Amino acid sequence: MVKDLEKTLWATADKLRNNMDAAEYKHIVLGLIFLKYISDSFKELHTKLSSDPLSNPEDKDEYLAENVFFVPTIARWEYLQYERAKLPTIGKDIDDAMDAIEKDNPNLKGVLPKDYARPALDKKRLGELIDLIGNIGFNEPGQNSKDLLGRVYEYFLGMFADAEGKRGGQFYTPDSIVKLLVEMLEPYNGRIYDGCCGSGGMFVQSEKFLEAHGGKIGDIAVYGQESNPTTYKLAKMNLAIRGIDAKIELGDTLHNDRHKDIQVDYAIMNPPFNISDYGAESLQDSHLWKYGVPPAGNANYAWLQLVLNKLSPSGVAGIVLANGSMTSNSGGENEIRKNMILDGVVDCMVALPTQLFFNTQIPACLWFLARNKTNGKYRKRKNEILFIDARKFGTLVSRKNKAFTDDDISKIAEVYHKWRSKDGGYEDIQGFCKSATLKDIEDNNFVLTPGRYVGTEDVEDDGVSFEEKIQGITTNLKLHFTESVELQKRIKENLKKVGIEI
Repeated sequence: MVKDLEKTLWATADKLRNNMDAAEYKHIVLGLIFLKYISDSFKELHTKLSSDPLSNPEDKDEYLAENVFFVPTIARWEYLQYERAKLPTIGKDIDDAMDAIEKDNPNLKGVLPKDYARPALDKKRLGELIDLIGNIGFNEPGQNSKDLLGRVYEYFLGMFADAEGKRGGQFYTPDSIVKLLVEMLEPYNGRIYDGCCGSGGMFVQSEKFLEAHGGKIGDIAVYGQESNPTTYKLAKMNLAIRGIDAKIELGDTLHNDRHKDIQVDYAIMNPPFNISDYGAESLQDSHLWKYGVPPAGNANYAWLQLVLNKLSPSGVAGIVLANGSMTSNSGGENEIRKNMILDGVVDCMVALPTQLFFNTQIPACLWFLARNKTNGKYRKRKNEILFIDARKFGTLVSRKNKAFTDDDISKIAEVYHKWRSKDGGYEDIQGFCKSATLKDIEDNNFVLTPGRYVGTEDVEDDGVSFEEKIQGITTNLKLHFTESVELQKRIKENLKKVGIEI
């Protein structure tokens, strides 16, 4: 089972990290998995070219033509694992390997970790880690080594995010939330954008969605931006492992938008929640603020408007934000929200359960935006918003974290698809989903909390009247009170016997 393999690999790799901080160890392990992956891809094509008398297996252009990274001799996994791993110089050998790969593959320049030679890193344990990663894919019936490495890389990203706690959330959005966003938006083809792309999970899930629905990676074009340099490197490696040709840029999206003029079909984002120090002062004259200038103390409505500005005329977006974004009145956010609602760009709101995130206990929600809800692609729904309350969904996967099951994701996504479809057969479900009109929303002062609209879940009648239930509760309270008085009396009597008065 691949799941068992992932868990075993993680447990072994985690044991090898000794006292090293997870945030630091992450780059060591993921860098090695990446190195193994590109070495395996290279070896596969190298073997094929070697058997062709008209090809030169050492010609870099042969690999470029097949979208495979060229791996020089000193960086090939067999050399590192079987000839160098047991030597005290293994740290420097890996650094040299990473350098050599970057020289031969300019699109990886500055991306690969090169700090394996540092004295603090136990070289014996490093050699053991190389042996561990070197065996991924072997002895696994029906499994391709490269595919397994991709799975393991992704699994390790999630486990490191969990191990790092709050800091982990800066590079990783939990898998089940990403799956839900992608399943709801259905990015079959076109341009996909994520201005806070972290380690690239939104793009990886979009590619998986395509594969599951018979599409191809070439059907989508990927554009992303990440402000953290080390997370940016993780994203570049993660996407390279998946064979996704992505235009990922480094920089602060709000202040230095590297995809300024692009128009996209899908935007999927999990920006940092409630950021108060985002340098709003220098953004006050921005062309982005069609619906109102966001307050200096919170970036939520800056992100929402930036995303809307990126959408093509038929573009749609899914954004993860803190629950406060649905109700806030501070700094004019209520006016911005009202203007967005009246302009018909808010399509659907989903309330999420707690415990989904590794990095925060702040309750969160999903905003689904549509640039034009009357463009003919789906039914006209400009004066409606769908509300979904998914707070009762999710299953505990650890002592502190929940995740959506595939069934949960299917149920939530299906409601949205039926609602916007021209003949989808959508129906409101008490306590779960409600298609609200602009009048309903205006009556609720433009608050977008799903619980306001969906109502409470219908409870099956148990045949006991309200009066009988109240009488039963009252009787129980009286019994508990009587028992409590009797207990206190006995305690006093027993204390009195040993000379204690209370």
